[in-house]
Amino acid sequence: MASDLSDLLVPELVVVGVAAPSKKALFVQLGALVAPTLGVDARVVADALSIREKESSTGFGGGVAIPHARIAGLRRVAVAVARLAQPLDFNAVDDAPVDVVVAMFSPPHAGGEHLKALARVARRLRDRALLAKLRGAASPDAIYALLTDHEVRDAA
Repeated sequence: MASDLSDLLVPELVVVGVAAPSKKALFVQLGALVAPTLGVDARVVADALSIREKESSTGFGGGVAIPHARIAGLRRVAVAVARLAQPLDFNAVDDAPVDVVVAMFSPPHAGGEHLKALARVARRLRDRALLAKLRGAASPDAIYALLTDHEVRDAA
């Protein structure tokens, strides 16, 4: 159960084939993705991700980035996942380009909750077998299932 992210991940916030030529463009797209579902302003989200990224890279290594920001108006920690169409330079710790982005958004005063959720996400993304499955997943539903331990039932 520790690897289950179902309390953080919303199915509508999982996308594949995202085309972003830069981190800034990616953050704009993530803002547009999460704004309607989380009830926040897309530009505020994009700006918060950019500000956090300027502090230090959220490139986690292994082709993964975990950009995160605190957003006023949120009631809980939420996660979005984007698999990129083309890897993007993220100044990651291992210098590997990023193709799996797991963005995390927290209320401004969710200090401990934010750190615990970030640690859970990072632990989950250290699993190389899981990363291979995420990269091979054909749909957002399949990615959601992998990260939440839900079964995907293929129509036969």
